[in-house]
Amino acid sequence: MSVAKNICFFLVAVFMITAAPAWASSDKPGEGITVKPARATWNTGYFQEALVSRALTELGYKVNHPKDLKNPIFYKALTLGDLDYWCNGWFPMHNSQLPKDFKDKAQIIGYVAKAGGLQGYLVSKKEVEEYNIKSLDDFKREEVKKAFDKNHDGKADLTACPPGWGCEKIIAHHLKVYNLEDDINPVKASYEAGMASAIGAYKSGEPIFFYTWTPNWTVYKLKPGKDVMWVNVPKILPTEAQAEAVDRMTQSGIDGAVTDPVKLGFVVSDIRIVANKKFLAKNPAAKKFFEEFTLSLADINEQNTRMNAGEKSAKDIQKHVTEWIAKNQAKWNNWLALARAAAK
Repeated sequence: MSVAKNICFFLVAVFMITAAPAWASSDKPGEGITVKPARATWNTGYFQEALVSRALTELGYKVNHPKDLKNPIFYKALTLGDLDYWCNGWFPMHNSQLPKDFKDKAQIIGYVAKAGGLQGYLVSKKEVEEYNIKSLDDFKREEVKKAFDKNHDGKADLTACPPGWGCEKIIAHHLKVYNLEDDINPVKASYEAGMASAIGAYKSGEPIFFYTWTPNWTVYKLKPGKDVMWVNVPKILPTEAQAEAVDRMTQSGIDGAVTDPVKLGFVVSDIRIVANKKFLAKNPAAKKFFEEFTLSLADINEQNTRMNAGEKSAKDIQKHVTEWIAKNQAKWNNWLALARAAAK
């Protein structure tokens, strides 16, 4: 074999060796990078996080187990760079919980569920009809308070939000501005436990009064219009954070509302991913996936209902993720292809 041929074979071999890692990693742009996600304390958001983690894993990232955090703690940790992202941002609802340097350090990106965050108060339909309940103001009436007073303290018991949730502050605002602090008792236990108790009470024929949101399994266990009704706040009196979106606090076409439109008293929020800006700048593949990823409320509610029925272990949620991807394979493949292309 000639010297020229030997040199040729040598150059080809060197090219193949040096090029191989690039070829191997083109499908996995996140190879060698560890991602630090978080997720919210409400389990109805676990599915979204698991789907995004699966995608990042397919893109080659090593994804740590998510930290379960309350909203303000997460947003602070994100701006400090201790965490990279979560899928549980509710905006504009969470605006008041953002640290001062949020815009400099973090970015709200994509739409997990645009206008997916519906919130409000529901009351058992039987009592709505019996007592002609239209709004929270009706809980000032003695006969209504008595009907919903479970601990005999003279106030109607409301299954509310645990401490630290954004809705806790808004419920407290409502009770204050509508002069209901002496009429309604917000029960702030674990939300899942509180709603399990409410459902048990309903099945026993007792009146129930609770706060909820969508996406959520509650409105599938207790169907608005059949079991419960959405009721009004007396009038729209927004918090400072809500004021910029006051037009989104009254909604028309809500199934099971006592009036149409109904004054919910909560802003209909967009559910969005929130990520650290430095992480996004260094990881265009992840950023592109965040921009493209979206879910229907029907899909989220279906999974949430399965969790509530007992399929709530980490293994169960991963099974739900696998099944969802199989049903939406073309969409999933396209999202990943776009993410890989963004990294080139």
